[in-house]
Amino acid sequence: MRLSRDDPGLPLYHTDTARGYTFRRIRTRARHWLSSRSIGVKVCIAFTLLFALFVLVKISSGGRSSTQESYISNQEEIIINEQVIFAKNERVDKAEKKHDDFNEDHVDLERLPDSDEKHQDDKIELAEKHEDVVKFTGKKLQIKKTSLFNYSGPTNDRQRAVVKAFQHSWLGYKKYAWGHDTLKPVSKSYNDWFDTGLTIVDGLDTAIVMGLEEEAAEATDWIQNKLTFEKDRMVNFFECTIRVLGGMMSAFYLTGNRMFLEKSVDLGDRLLSAFKSPSPIPYSDVNLLKRTATNPQWGADSSLSEVTTVQLEYRALSRASGNSTYEDLSFNVSKHIHKIGCETHEGLCGMFINANTGNFKTEGATITFGARSDSYYEYLFKQWIQTGKTIDWLKEDYGKAMTAMEKYLYRNSEPKKMYFIGELLSGETYSPKMDHLVCFIAGTLSQGSKNGFPQKHMDMAEKIGETCHNMYDNPTGLGPEIAYFNMIPGKEDLYVKPLDAHCLLRPEAIEGWFYLYRFTGDKKYQEWGWAAFQAIEKYARIPTGGYSSVVNVKKIDVKYRDSMESFLLGETFKYLYLLLGDDQTVLPLDKWIFTTEGHPLPIYDH
Repeated sequence: MRLSRDDPGLPLYHTDTARGYTFRRIRTRARHWLSSRSIGVKVCIAFTLLFALFVLVKISSGGRSSTQESYISNQEEIIINEQVIFAKNERVDKAEKKHDDFNEDHVDLERLPDSDEKHQDDKIELAEKHEDVVKFTGKKLQIKKTSLFNYSGPTNDRQRAVVKAFQHSWLGYKKYAWGHDTLKPVSKSYNDWFDTGLTIVDGLDTAIVMGLEEEAAEATDWIQNKLTFEKDRMVNFFECTIRVLGGMMSAFYLTGNRMFLEKSVDLGDRLLSAFKSPSPIPYSDVNLLKRTATNPQWGADSSLSEVTTVQLEYRALSRASGNSTYEDLSFNVSKHIHKIGCETHEGLCGMFINANTGNFKTEGATITFGARSDSYYEYLFKQWIQTGKTIDWLKEDYGKAMTAMEKYLYRNSEPKKMYFIGELLSGETYSPKMDHLVCFIAGTLSQGSKNGFPQKHMDMAEKIGETCHNMYDNPTGLGPEIAYFNMIPGKEDLYVKPLDAHCLLRPEAIEGWFYLYRFTGDKKYQEWGWAAFQAIEKYARIPTGGYSSVVNVKKIDVKYRDSMESFLLGETFKYLYLLLGDDQTVLPLDKWIFTTEGHPLPIYDH
């Protein structure tokens, strides 16, 4: 029996028959004894009885002895604690149920058509229904799985090694550069490019995928409480979109935390000023505070890749927010490129386009799959996938470009016949130069071959993937920024110029091997990735925290560039982790599409 403040006190006596009879006998004898006593004794007895009565009344009205008070207090504490525990458990149970409901509604919420007024109401209702799921269940829920993804953590020692490398990067950044864009690990300092915490935002979804609750919670807290876009400085529209907006949108879709969506809407609204140009082509630089935009300082044109590689991110933002403006304006760029065409080279476009006129720069335009053009071709294909394969001209433009790439750029070296993708300088002169960036195409071609494109695309993907592996055949085991290929018999197949020998720890080769392993199951791709990771550990790791890019991959006596790019955490370690896992169903490629910065976003049905 528990006692609470509503109980009258401890029991005084019982009124059952036997005990009542005994009490009456005692009362009779007491009266007989009192009748024979003097007046003084009787007065003393009366005062004693009155005092006893006072004590009894005090006890019955709530007064308790110290022993009773301690006992009852302890019992009440147990009751209160149990009630609190029950209440907490009840709240958590309700939260878990809400999260399960969120899982069931998640896909429907994001895939409802924007054009239908009824569906807009459904979207708002669902969004409000789930708005507080994360809020009162704490940071653990922020890492909790959604209906599309299972955060199982590392499955083997190699994956665990990659997780430790990510944590080592995070530790160095946290110690010496927290809140700034990137870490300078050698000098234990930092660099600010946009002043938006690039490393935190770019690396967050990798921490989530790896199941790193502490790091993900730290990033979430900083983004929620410290990240602001009231910055009176120019940022690159493309880079800010793929790193910051893409990182936050991926975190939103992986966790369901609407704070990330709210921050994304704020940033997206500011970046929309890039579209205030006279043509559908956006300006390249944006002032986040003033919401103004201009051409780049170095010239009058925007890069092809920069204006055509924001569509996945803005489509995801529109589908989640219900505001179609982001998707419409960004997709207008793709429509415009499709309309004006790139017929001179049968679907291969020049690397510069003017935001004022909307026209390509025709004089001296280089045709390349490297810097300033690369991800245009990537996003032709990925937009088609993201929209449920419903926009035929995206597929057609991509297929046409791949055919032209094979015709104009795809060659092999001598004597080992390494296949690579070169460039057309000024649209005419062939150059056997291939950037490390071009290695992305191994992933795109292989994914295309599994989505209706010819087997030949897989053959090209495997050959380019192998060439990218050969680019890592250096004393350090790291790959250079650029390689040149020999097409004359009797010489080495590839060579690296001293100014191109640096390594930024880029992800593209590992990204390509990740896709190739997913689609072929050939374990050599895992071995290649593991070898690249070991080289990073041996030659790029800084003991005090972080990893540094390297000056020359040909020299084992390494010199450091003292920079750790945010894409090391956002892409390189993410693709390594996914490539080396035993479970290759994590982030299934029929449900998720990876942005050019390696941020997974959901695939829609339209």
